[in-house]
Amino acid sequence: MKKYIWSTIFTVLALFAFSTFSYAQTESELRDQIDTANSEIEKINKEIAALSGQIAITAEQKNTLANAIKDLTLKKNKLVKERQQTEKKITATGLVIKTLDNEIITKNSILNKSRDSLAVLLRDLYQQDNIGFLQNFLSQNSLSDLSREYNNVISLNREIKDNIENVSIQKNTLVVSKVKKEDEQQALNTLKKTLTAKELEITANKKEKDSLLVATKNKESEYQKMLAEQLKRKETFEKSIEDYEAQIKFILNPKLLPKAGSGVLSWPLSAITITSPYGSRWGKFHYGVDFRAKVGSNVFAMASGTVLGTGDTDIACKGASFGKWVFIKYNNGLSSTYGHLSEIKATVGDTVKKGDIVALSGNTGSSTGPHLHVAVYASTGVNVATVPSNACKGKIFTQPIAALSAYLNPSLYLPKL
Repeated sequence: MKKYIWSTIFTVLALFAFSTFSYAQTESELRDQIDTANSEIEKINKEIAALSGQIAITAEQKNTLANAIKDLTLKKNKLVKERQQTEKKITATGLVIKTLDNEIITKNSILNKSRDSLAVLLRDLYQQDNIGFLQNFLSQNSLSDLSREYNNVISLNREIKDNIENVSIQKNTLVVSKVKKEDEQQALNTLKKTLTAKELEITANKKEKDSLLVATKNKESEYQKMLAEQLKRKETFEKSIEDYEAQIKFILNPKLLPKAGSGVLSWPLSAITITSPYGSRWGKFHYGVDFRAKVGSNVFAMASGTVLGTGDTDIACKGASFGKWVFIKYNNGLSSTYGHLSEIKATVGDTVKKGDIVALSGNTGSSTGPHLHVAVYASTGVNVATVPSNACKGKIFTQPIAALSAYLNPSLYLPKL
C-alpha cells in the first residue's frame, strides 16, 4: 500500500514538473522571445548603420586631413628651399658688395696717388716757372733739350689728368653697382622675412591639422570599438534566436505529422523533373526540393489549406533568399513555401484546395536559373516572421522562418515518381 502511495506521489510530482517545463517552453513563448530578439537585432542594425556612417565620415575626414597635411608639408618644404636659396643669394650678394668695396677703395687709392703725383708735378712746374726762362736755358745743354723737357712735362700732366678721369669714372661705376647690389640685398632680406613668416604660418597650420588628425583617428577608433560592441551584441541576439529555434524542435510532436509515404501532397507542377533533392548539396544542406520549371509555369497548391503569407525578399535584399514566395498552411499538419516565383496569384487569407493555382514559377531571389523551390515543414515549427538579412547588413525582410527540425523531406509526402 505504501509502495503504491509513494508511486502515485512520484507520478504526480513528475507530471507537475513536466507541465511546468512545457508551460515555460511553449512554442508561443519561444516565438515571443524570438520576436523580441529580432526586434533588438533590428535596433542594433540601425545603430550599426549609424556607426558605419560615422566611421565612413571620420575616415573621409581623416583622408582629407592627411591630404591637407601632405600638401602643407610640401608647401613648407618648398618654402624652406626658397628661403635657403634666398639666404645663399644674400650671401653671394654680400660677397659682391664686399668685392665692390675693395675695388672702390683701390680706385680711391689710385685717385689719391694720381692727385698727389699731379700736385708734385704742378709744384715742380711752378718752381721752374719761378727760375725763369734764361736760367733754364743756361742750365740746359741745348734748346732742343729744353723743348723736350717741357713737352714731357706737358704730356705727363695730360696722362695724369686722363688717368684720374678714367679712375673716377670706374669708381662711379663701381659705386652705382654697389648701390644696386645693396638694393638687391635689401629685397632679398625682405623676401627672406616673408618666406620665414609663411614657413612659420604653415608650421602652425600643420601642427593644428596634426592634432586634429590624431583626434579624428581617436574618434574613428572609438566608433570602431562601439561598432565591434554592437556587432557582438547582434551576434549574441542571433545566437539566442538559434537557441530558441533549437528549443522549438524539442516541443514538436511527430504524432501530429502525416505518415511518411502516405502521399498526402500532390505535385506542385504539371510536369515533374527534380533537379536538386532534399539533403546535402555543395557542402551545405538543401532544405527543400528544386523542380525544373520554365518561367511562368503554373504552380499548384499541394493540398487544401490557407495562404498565411506572401512576399518578395528581393525588395529588401536582391538575390539573397526566396525572391517572390507563397506560404500555405495545409489542413494535414504540414505547411509549404514556394520560392523563386515570377508572379503571386494567391492572397493572404485565401482558402485553397489541392490543385488550385497559387503562383507562377520564375527565377527571383537566390537562383541560378528558372526553377521552383518547395520547402515543407511541420506546421507547428514554422511561422512567417520579419528577420534581419545576413546578406544585406542593416536590411530586414519577411519570409517563413522555421526551426531546423521542423524542415521535412517533401519526397516523404509527395506521390512516388
